[in-house]
Amino acid sequence: MSSISEQVDRLSAWEAREVTLHRVLPYFGLAVGTLLATFAPAPGAPPIAPTLAVTAAAGFWVAWFINLHPGWIRRRPLMAVYYVGLLAFAAVLVLASPWYAFFAWVGFLHAFLVLHGGWRLVGVAATALLVATAQGGGPPSSPAHWLLWSVLVLFNTGLASGVGWFSERQTANRKQLIAALAEANRRLAETARENKGLHAQLLTQAREAGTLDERQRMAREIHDTLAQGLTGIITQLEAAEQSRDRSADWRRHVDNALALARGSLTEARRSVRALRPEPLETARLPDALAELTERWSTINGVRGEMSTTGDPRPLHPEIEVTLLRAAQEALANVARHAGAARVGLTLSYMADVVTLDVRDDGVGFDVVEQSGTPRRPDGGYGLTAMRQRMARVGGKVAVESEPGGGTALSATVPALYGGAG
Repeated sequence: MSSISEQVDRLSAWEAREVTLHRVLPYFGLAVGTLLATFAPAPGAPPIAPTLAVTAAAGFWVAWFINLHPGWIRRRPLMAVYYVGLLAFAAVLVLASPWYAFFAWVGFLHAFLVLHGGWRLVGVAATALLVATAQGGGPPSSPAHWLLWSVLVLFNTGLASGVGWFSERQTANRKQLIAALAEANRRLAETARENKGLHAQLLTQAREAGTLDERQRMAREIHDTLAQGLTGIITQLEAAEQSRDRSADWRRHVDNALALARGSLTEARRSVRALRPEPLETARLPDALAELTERWSTINGVRGEMSTTGDPRPLHPEIEVTLLRAAQEALANVARHAGAARVGLTLSYMADVVTLDVRDDGVGFDVVEQSGTPRRPDGGYGLTAMRQRMARVGGKVAVESEPGGGTALSATVPALYGGAG
């Protein structure tokens, strides 16, 4: 943009200087011609007084049309009158003294200033006649003089036409270049505005996507912490209600409900701050799963076993969180639906993947794949959240079950090692 502005400024400055020269040079030519005609008069020159009067009239003619009324330059009929008058004054002065060729030469410049089209060439040719007459010392009077005069006319016409054409061509090319640069700048500005709008749209979409992603994360966290905790608390309180006559059992269920409430509150606070689950902060994944299985088994009165195969290594933190949440969801589903007497968890470390298998000997159910989600009595949101978690880390979930045959859930994730243990 600055380059275009500089080009426009340079062109404007050049045009301003050119206009100034066109307005000043006539007076310079008159001054030089008058000075030379006065102090070095040509042989046979008329008295200087009438010549000075014509000189003054010529200066007033130029001043009236060019200097005092600059807006008239765009009025072609007036400029035709002006140019004819200019040539008339130049002819009278050149005939009075050849020194006024300096003034007649201005006709070349003003032909390109005030005339248009083919009339410019007519003006140049007429001016060339006057300048050649002055250069030849007066009108031709012999064959040799006529030959010299003709050569001078042709030379002056060709030179003035060539210079004028080249100057106009350069100006036109410069204007075309500036126009092209201005158009390119306009398109760049439009592109910049479009990019700005696109950027704003992308930011809006990114914010919306971030908001949706955060909502989905909070939904999963609420399900994995508050929902499961509340479900466990309700189960324990219902069991406490049923064992009201047995003080020890009643106390055990109430203590389990309090422990679940405290644990759920802690996990909910950590979820809001997007922190890792507390078990993974103090233990490695196999130990955290073993502790989870033991605690779940104690609370629900179901035998639970946890085993590990392969070489346990610290995984990427998000991978470990995903497997821990999968285990929590699977055990919660067993507690709510399976009616199982035994549950087994197996964490398998392999070269490329890590697999968590959760098997129970409960009542099982009909697995109906619909949109990739097994249908369960509770609507299956827990399994949907589990699948979403797995998909985020490039993993997958498989569920196998049949009525009376128990249920087997397998969660497989990439073996991305190197996380903190």
